[in-house]
Amino acid sequence: MTNAIPLPFDLPHLDATVAGGSRLQRTVLPSGVRLITEHVPGSASASIGFYVPLGSRDEADREYGSSHFLEHLLFKGTPTRDARRVALEFERVGGDFNAATSREQTVYHARVRDQDLGMAIDVLTDMLTSSLLDTDEFELERGVILEEIAMTEDDPTDVLWERFYQNFFGDHPLGRPIAGTPESILASTRDEVWDFYQRNYTPRSLVVAIAGNVDHDTALRQLCDGLVRGGWNLDAPGEPIARRYRDAFVPTRRSLFEAIDRELEQTNLIIAAPGLQSGDPRRHTFGLMHHILGGGMSSRLFHEVRERRGLVYSVYSFAASHADTGVTGISAACMPDKAAEAVRVIRAELEKLATDGVGEEELADAKGAGAGGGALALESMHARMNRLARAELVLGEFADLDVGVARMAEVTNEDIRALAQTLTDQSFTSETIGPLTEAARHELEALA
Repeated sequence: MTNAIPLPFDLPHLDATVAGGSRLQRTVLPSGVRLITEHVPGSASASIGFYVPLGSRDEADREYGSSHFLEHLLFKGTPTRDARRVALEFERVGGDFNAATSREQTVYHARVRDQDLGMAIDVLTDMLTSSLLDTDEFELERGVILEEIAMTEDDPTDVLWERFYQNFFGDHPLGRPIAGTPESILASTRDEVWDFYQRNYTPRSLVVAIAGNVDHDTALRQLCDGLVRGGWNLDAPGEPIARRYRDAFVPTRRSLFEAIDRELEQTNLIIAAPGLQSGDPRRHTFGLMHHILGGGMSSRLFHEVRERRGLVYSVYSFAASHADTGVTGISAACMPDKAAEAVRVIRAELEKLATDGVGEEELADAKGAGAGGGALALESMHARMNRLARAELVLGEFADLDVGVARMAEVTNEDIRALAQTLTDQSFTSETIGPLTEAARHELEALA
């Protein structure tokens, strides 16, 4: 089996050829800045991401919402570019750019033609190092974020997922809405967010990932020039911020069942239990199990709950992994009078998986889907960029498609059955929104 490539912090330079003939290169600067690139033969574009390993779970109470606030504010201007100029730089060459905040990281990313990659590096370094956080822009963006939160509150599905995370993780920071609350955003001050920016956006925290038609040495030179121009000292020694390897914990859940009363046509529900950490070696088993259980139109849940019985329109299984914990479960939406039976059938499918495992043909099909889906995903330079960042920030190793396929090939029926048994032995947390019959309530409470 082809081995994964380790990414230790004390290795200044790495150069390797990986599956498909791509060239993987990585540089760790003395200041702690990391650049990891994948040159993809035949590509005419490049996707670039500036990643900061900082998300909503890292904020102190007074800072709550600052990561997401910064995600907005860094687009509002620097000493050399106002907000319109930042946008125009990308849009006039047909590129796109955006940002995202999660519970464990923030990323500023762009996709451009290969010839415009230098521009993308220049603009993103300017934003990351030199944003003004102008007071007037701060107040304008406060209003925008409050509108964003209000929009979420108007969407029943968004409300369901936000409340589910709050109940599942209780008082732990993972349970907080990423964008903050109206109260925390109204309480934020420009100086507090500025202090958060200055303390956390440093050379030690920065990972830049680029995939596509990229020359590593040229990109490194352009990156360093931009960071130095922004006032960063790249000569000062600084080890990269440690990866989030943490002891696993099971969330202390605030409630094992909650029903949100909304006037809706359907009952929307989530049934979930603690899952796996990001770096858990069973993650390939986990992925195959989810594909078989609820990953598509050929999955057990789709066939049994929707196709055979007609109980739902939507049903699927899901998983989310964090550094020290995870969540796994099933989501469905159905007419209120069908919810009780839908929950019973879902529960029966979970128990069957934990007791009997999967068939050889099912497992072979899932492995084929994993290999094919992985190959198709790599047609996207954005997906390759995210793979590089996950390798650098989370896993500490780069595993190409051949490694992933080989690891999936080793998974057995017993591996899946044992993992399913471990997960189903736990108490389930359930969250619903919309009408809820007493029969459905009884079924959901029985899962706790």
